[in-house]
Amino acid sequence: MDHRLEEAPIGVITVRDGIVRACNEPATEILSADAPDGEPIADAFPRSVERSLPRAFDGPSVSDVSFEEYYPSIDRWLSVSVVPGDDAATVYVRDVTAEKDRERTVERLRAEVERAEMLDALIADVLEGLVGATSQEAIAETIRDRLGTSDQYRFAWTGEYVVDGDELVVGGVAGDPGETFPAVREAVEAGDAVPEREAVERGRPTLVRSLSEDASVPEAVRAAGFADGVQSVFALPLVYGSSVYGVVGVYAGTEAAFSDHVQSSFETLGELAGYAINATQNRKLLLSDAVTEVTFELDASSPLVRLSDRRDAALALDGTVTADDAGLTCFLTVSGADPEAVVEAVEGVDAARDGRVVRRTDAEHGRVQVTLGEAAPLVSAVDRGATVRTATFDAGEGRLVVELSPDANVRRLAGVLGGDGPAPVLARRDSTRSPTTTRAFRTELDERLTDRQATALRTAYLADYFRSPRGSTAEEVAASLGITGSTLLHHLRASQRKLLAAFYDERDEGES
Repeated sequence: MDHRLEEAPIGVITVRDGIVRACNEPATEILSADAPDGEPIADAFPRSVERSLPRAFDGPSVSDVSFEEYYPSIDRWLSVSVVPGDDAATVYVRDVTAEKDRERTVERLRAEVERAEMLDALIADVLEGLVGATSQEAIAETIRDRLGTSDQYRFAWTGEYVVDGDELVVGGVAGDPGETFPAVREAVEAGDAVPEREAVERGRPTLVRSLSEDASVPEAVRAAGFADGVQSVFALPLVYGSSVYGVVGVYAGTEAAFSDHVQSSFETLGELAGYAINATQNRKLLLSDAVTEVTFELDASSPLVRLSDRRDAALALDGTVTADDAGLTCFLTVSGADPEAVVEAVEGVDAARDGRVVRRTDAEHGRVQVTLGEAAPLVSAVDRGATVRTATFDAGEGRLVVELSPDANVRRLAGVLGGDGPAPVLARRDSTRSPTTTRAFRTELDERLTDRQATALRTAYLADYFRSPRGSTAEEVAASLGITGSTLLHHLRASQRKLLAAFYDERDEGES
């Protein structure tokens, strides 16, 4: 071999009559073998799937070809050029594995960016559809149709979670369900552990990256998914606070369909959908003239029942304020026990915290403030669109009176409020309410106040900040809201100004 070829920075192999006659050192290193002098070129070179090199020497003359192929035995990508000569052919070989890795990385990142952009646009489309949705069924249908008919996924189905019966009820499917969805539906109806059931029971999304290989998925679903070419599943629960309303199952044809960004976007979608479902329920109650008033009996699963029992105290709910962390701050009138003792007992009650005495009238009467965690039955009732009218807790028992929209599922709410079983319904009454000046005034004020102003004003009122003498200082009210005293005073001044403006505007309009 010419000394210039010997010293070349790439591999050079001289082949005559199909036999290797010379090979420089770079070629030996690339091929991870001893010098193959005297061996057939087909044996000296590792095997590739395409076998392009042996074919170049198979004909009556050597083919002038160039190609890049992957060689599994040495785990490398090689760039190969075969150049025929008068009495011998020369094979030039170069290791391009690093370049291929970079290309694949760039392609993967580009695909992820394109997928993320498409998903963001898709989710924006879904959210736009949620704005006009007027019921849980309409919201689920919007999500199902937009996801199921997109090019990103094979199909999507939605189900409603019935808490009191621990049932997952299939609502519908969109896209190309193939044989996979019928298998999923059959498994759901049989109560088997499909990804969607796990998602609603945990209240968190469930991802299955390889459907056909995941042993936690029913065998019939795995087999159908394999036949349909379905690779991955993302089960998204529709959640608001502690309430799980339903689930969306999204099925894709690739394992890479649900990147971290996609999962994060879907989780946001699930939370917004849960919020929208809750809002539709609240809107129905707000706008409806007909209401259903239901009285439930609460047991020791309620932290306020346990609190009253620990201090043998009677507690009556005066009002609530939604806490920033999805809990509920409750203001309670205490009878028959020292309010200080009731607050001390809060620390020993699960799902209750931040007890504080607002007012101590005497040794057995006063008002206290307690924050409940999102798992508390009272919080679940509010999360599900119920308006709490009254709630009392005494001698280890509780009684909760709520207003619901006429089409609300009382059985489902009873299942949420109960411990081992549904909470007993003590009374149920349907009634018609007519608009009143008070209601109109409150609606007008709610429209004027920001959420922060309304929360600050209501908390200060319930905490006896406006009484004389005050039951709470500005610092105490601010601490319960997690804000500074100056911020609280700013919100109170703004809300009081709007309150007076709403009052006087209404008086003027009424007198004109």
